[in-house]
Amino acid sequence: MTFDDSRPGGVAGLVARRAALRPQALAVSDGSTALTYRELVAAASALAAELAARGVGPGSAVGLLAARSTRLVVGQLAVWWAGAHAVPLDPAYPRPRTAEMLADTGAVLTLGDKALLAEAGVPAAQTLALDLDALPQVAVTAPHPAADAERAPALVMYTSGSTGRPKGVQITHRAIAGLVTAPDAVRPGPGERVLFHSPSTFDAATFEVWAPLAAGGAVMVSPAERPTAEDLTRDVERFGVTTAFLTTALFHRLAARQSRIFGVLRTLLVGGEALSPEHAGAVLRAFPWLDLVNVYGPTEATTFTTLHRLREEDCAGPVPIGRPFGGATVQVLDERSAPVPAGGRGELWIGGSRLALGYLGQPELTADRFREIPGAGRMYRSGDLVSARPDGTLDFHGRADDQVKVRGFRIEPGEVEHTLRLHPEVSEAAVVVRRAGLDDAALTAFVVPTDGHRPTGEALRGHLADRLPAHLVPTGWAVLDALPLTGTGKVDRRALAERDLAGAPAEPAAASRLTPLQQEVAAAWARALGHPVERPDADFLAEGGHSLMAMWVVDDLREDLGVDLSLADFFAHPTVAAQAALVEQALLTALGESAEENR
Repeated sequence: MTFDDSRPGGVAGLVARRAALRPQALAVSDGSTALTYRELVAAASALAAELAARGVGPGSAVGLLAARSTRLVVGQLAVWWAGAHAVPLDPAYPRPRTAEMLADTGAVLTLGDKALLAEAGVPAAQTLALDLDALPQVAVTAPHPAADAERAPALVMYTSGSTGRPKGVQITHRAIAGLVTAPDAVRPGPGERVLFHSPSTFDAATFEVWAPLAAGGAVMVSPAERPTAEDLTRDVERFGVTTAFLTTALFHRLAARQSRIFGVLRTLLVGGEALSPEHAGAVLRAFPWLDLVNVYGPTEATTFTTLHRLREEDCAGPVPIGRPFGGATVQVLDERSAPVPAGGRGELWIGGSRLALGYLGQPELTADRFREIPGAGRMYRSGDLVSARPDGTLDFHGRADDQVKVRGFRIEPGEVEHTLRLHPEVSEAAVVVRRAGLDDAALTAFVVPTDGHRPTGEALRGHLADRLPAHLVPTGWAVLDALPLTGTGKVDRRALAERDLAGAPAEPAAASRLTPLQQEVAAAWARALGHPVERPDADFLAEGGHSLMAMWVVDDLREDLGVDLSLADFFAHPTVAAQAALVEQALLTALGESAEENR
């Protein structure tokens, strides 16, 4: 079944029709709560009635602030059922970021988990708790028809903004339906189970949830707030997951370890950064039944624009990003917006039915990035450099601007720089990506202090962490007398990326010998960070660590010491000494349990 925009209901309508066909089939489960299709649409219908009673209707924006769960899926479906559009919010975002997103969208209500709503500081009068047990039993009603499926927004998803203001991308019902119903896409239908582990604010979640529900498959929710690689593997095994999406960096890590996750999956989508042919080839050789799909696409074109199903021969050189699907079109254009010669490099412009409406409340930025191209219609200027093979398959060659990707997250350095300049001890700032290896790309900030000051890395990190999501907070720092400039007067970012960090803001020093257990923890850190760790009070983030590196450390501690730390515990105890104490307690507990069993 493909999407017909003459039929009402958008994506919610597709789910309702699947429920009519197979009402008793499993729709969504998070390990503690499972709903059939009939139960899913009944719960969404009841919640939609409550939303309507609170004044939610067509044109309304509704915030969604909940842990990844069955109830989160119900909440988003209910918002659509009521005719409104959803604004996904990340529980890990700082209060100011959440408040800014709600204010920017004019959200009339925020739906979510009671504790998270209170923690985010959303006024109680503007919230509605997501409590499935408290929903009244009401007759299932038809989804509210979108007045214009092509123009009615379904989601507003925020990406980093170069001006210091995040960009709210308005994604339509028709665009999502095109993504999840395209016959040439990955369509996990009846009997298929898809892992939902991405944050709801990350556009991969759009595929993870709505592709299976539109096709009759099931959504299997990874419930851990910060799932480790082992958590994901266990979830795939216990839920019988057949299809999953992984960021490229995480795929590389699992591939290097020949993770058992590949032995369970039938289809694996990988995207976010350039895919290593060596890692892809190794997985295909070891797991020849796996359908390995390289995907590419910006949020502005609804998650995935192109895809390429890999064969082993594709891994002899750079892995292509494939061809457009699901109503997407592409053009490779030069700086004058003219087509480049066959095989030549140019900027990728994306068109078709899955383009976003634009950036909420930012008409000038929308006009700059979404333009009419003669003979091709309205297109989005991606900023990515590509070339096309004779059959139309695209190869990726990097960026045409300063935008970067780190661990799958799209980052505008300008937003981080703008926020740094708000610090009273910072005069100028520049943020670049430094790469020590394939998957250890990290943001580094270079700051010029105001007269008489020398800010510490700890102070600057705290300043950003109070205002920006974690993936926008640099892990490397340096203080300079002045930023290097190119001959045209622009910041020389290449020179900064190649510069050492000898001018890093001074951190408090502490000399102390490491205990044997602290040495084990420090050794695991060192393998992930790529440099020695010698102090018990060393802080993981201050040493240049990030969430993916933390996942590596947790994996190593499990393998080396038999201790299973969660990422939540890892970041709650960020020093070598604190983590060694956690490991010690876990070992003592395990020893005690073993002794008890042997009595």
